[in-house]
This record gives sequence, C-alpha cells and structure tokens, in this order.
Amino acid sequence: MFKKLSLKLYIIFSVAMLVGCTSIGVSDLFFGYSQQMKQSRLAQFKGEFVKAENSVIFVNSLHNNYALSQLEKARLQFLANNWLMSQKSFEVAYKQIQTQEQAAKIQISRGLKKASAVVTNDNAIAYEIPYYEQSMLHSYQALNYLYQGSLEGALVEVRRANLVQERALKTNEAELYNAQEEMIDKGINTNKLYESYPSMDNLIGNVKNSFQNAFTFYLSGLLYEAGKQPNDAYIDYKRAIEIYPNNTYLQQDVLRLAKQLGMYEELSKFEQKFGQYKTVNKANSGQVVVIFEQGIVNAKEEAKVNLPIFKSNSDVKFFTFALPVYRGHLSMLEPLSISMDDKSYLSQGIVRLQSLATKELKDNLPGLVTRQALRLVAKEQLRQNLKKSGGDIGNILASLYNVASEKADTRSWSSLPDNVQIIKLDNIAVGHNQLIISYAGKKEVIEIDVIENGTTLINFTAIGGYTGYQTINL
Repeated sequence: MFKKLSLKLYIIFSVAMLVGCTSIGVSDLFFGYSQQMKQSRLAQFKGEFVKAENSVIFVNSLHNNYALSQLEKARLQFLANNWLMSQKSFEVAYKQIQTQEQAAKIQISRGLKKASAVVTNDNAIAYEIPYYEQSMLHSYQALNYLYQGSLEGALVEVRRANLVQERALKTNEAELYNAQEEMIDKGINTNKLYESYPSMDNLIGNVKNSFQNAFTFYLSGLLYEAGKQPNDAYIDYKRAIEIYPNNTYLQQDVLRLAKQLGMYEELSKFEQKFGQYKTVNKANSGQVVVIFEQGIVNAKEEAKVNLPIFKSNSDVKFFTFALPVYRGHLSMLEPLSISMDDKSYLSQGIVRLQSLATKELKDNLPGLVTRQALRLVAKEQLRQNLKKSGGDIGNILASLYNVASEKADTRSWSSLPDNVQIIKLDNIAVGHNQLIISYAGKKEVIEIDVIENGTTLINFTAIGGYTGYQTINL
C-alpha cells in the first residue's frame, strides 16, 4: 500500500515540478490554447473588444505564452481604439521576440525548454512568433503610431516589418530542409505523415510561402509616400505586386510611380502586364485609401494521427500523434463597396492571413512530428519502467498521464483577421466629402475631409455582425 501511494505522489510531484520549472500552467498541459481562447473569440465576434481582451488568459512574464497573450491583447486594444495601450502591448511582444532571437543564437534557453517538452507536450516550449505574425505586429504598430500622430514612428515599424520578411526569405528554406531531414533521421516516413494527416490545401490556396505579406508592403509604400519618399514607396509597391499581381489598385500605384520617377523601362514592362496608367491627376484633389479587415482566422484544432516509427533494429511501432490542424475551406471574400459621386468601387484582396497561417503550420509539421516522436518514445519507456517498479498501478497511472498530457499545440495569434482588402479612390475633391459604404446588406455614411495631394486613410473592420472604422489624414 505504501509503495502504491508513493508512486502516486511521485508522479504528482514530478508534474508539479515540471510545471514550475517550464513556466507553464496545469491548464496548458491538459487544455489546448484554442479551448482557452473560446470566450475571447466569442466576444470578438460580437464586437465586444474590451470583454474579449479581458477574456484573454492571464499569464505572467515568465509564462511560455506571455508574448502570445500580449499579441492578443494588443490586437483587441487596437480594435477598441485604445491605441496607446495597444502600442505598449505590442512593444512587450516585440521585446520578447528580441529576447528569443538572442537565446536562439546561443541555443541554451531554447534547448532547455524543448527538452522539457519531451515529457509533457509542445506547450512547454515558449511560443515563437512566426514571421507572418511578426510582420502583422509591426503593421498594426505602425497604425497605432499613425493614430497617435507620429508618422515617424509608423515608418520605423514598416521598416521592421520589411526586415522580418527579408530575414524569413534567407532562413525559411534551410529551416524547412533541416526539419525534413531530422524527421527522416528519427525513422518517420514523410509520405505516411501526409497520407494520415488531414489535408489543409483548401485553406492554403495559392500562397507560395508562409511569410510574404503584400499588405505589409502596401502599407509601407503608402506611408513612404506620405513621408515624401517615393523611391522607397515604389520599391515596396513592386514587392507587393509580385505577391498579389491581380490587385488593380496596386497595379495603378506601381504604374503611377514608375511614370513619376521616370522608370521608363520598367514602366513599359508593367504596361505590357497591366495596361496603361489610367488616372490623370487633377488639381485641388487628394486620394482616399480604405484598408478593409474581414473576419477572424480559424482556431487550430487537434487531430489524432497514427504513425509508425522505425527503429534502428528494424522494429516498427505505431504511436498516436496529437497534431494541430486547421479545418475547413477558405471563406468567400465578400467585398466592401464604396459609392461616391455616382461612382462605385469594390475592395480587392491583398493578403489572406488564413492561408499564411495554414501554410506556416504545414511547413512546421516535420518539426512538430519529430519532437512528438521523441516524446512518445520517452513516455513509453517511462511507462514500462513504472510498470516494472509499480506493477499494474504504475502502468495505469503512467498510461493515464501519457494520454492526458499529450495535447496538440494549438497556439496562434487567433484574433487576427481572416483577410485584408483595399480600395483606392483617386482625384477626390479637396474638402468635406461623404462616402457610402455598403457591406453585408448594410449601408453606412462616412464623413471625411480630403486635403490637397494628401491621403485620407480609412481602416474598416467587419467581424461577424460588427462593423467599425477609423479615419486619419496622412
């Protein structure tokens, strides 16, 4: 009896120590992140952004989800027009990214945390903010600075967003290759993985990688123009058009600046692709740009997949893997319609964040599977040892712990929009104007003041039944 009780206490104590040492909570071991964020997402769908922010799971600065919680709060504070608090929350998240990058260089902190995941699950690893989330962090931070009257601060952020994408281009291919090689080295068949794992291709769509974001480049170009830096704007518009070549508003911006800057050779090439620049700039006019954010990205779910692990002695053993997955299909883009002076304009997509998120998850599967394979083998060895020392009770307790603690890592920045679209109106008369915005059967009148040779920026958001907007002159 004493032996059985000691065994129970040993397992409970081990789990408690593990939670304390790895900066995770018990709920993180046994409940997925998506499950913990349900109340916040429900409030966000209703447009109750303060309630949604308050529903984000509170964690301290040592917690593995601290950076992620700051991203969620910052996004919801932004939606609630609390730009100063949103700015501060994003700053905290950015500092966490810098700390993680420094730790990754010396491979100490990161290595210890990944070692702890061998006996729990991937939630024991500090959340590493993926590149597409980093670029959106800086994009929203740029808007925070704009709404607080600092174009200079906004320009710093768009430069940081561009650096994120440049860094991703340099490192992504090598990281994917190394993860694939490591998975094969651990005796896991890649074909078996993709045969057993639910297909996410319908959600990935046509994106080539998980980090190239035309919206961040477009916003960068827009702000560079506001800062009287047309050459930099032209470079970033060209980067955006490489990713989203069918966006006609973007096409016109590229043609306009190519002509304005005297890039005649490039202008000729662009005109062959997109046609001639159609707009003639009028005096006493300005432009209106609408950024339209639609919906919320899907939450990750858990999928159970049975996969064989081939050992060095040619033995094969099947294990059940708990892996994150995005389910469903890409929702249809419902455009925003703007009417002004008997003319109508429809928004066009410039980034599909759901696709980027799904591609990022698919690319990370080899690394996720490799870590879980090591963990499952280690847990199986622990179960066998406890069975020898503790008999049936040891076997049962270890088996229960193994099943209960093996949870998929469903963490992601879940308050991001599903997609972003844009509209651009040129040659709008200087002074007071009215726009009629139509979306999902509703109409709304927006009052704006257009300044000469300036840009009036409207950020329009539609989530569930909620719609809202902010305006600013650049």
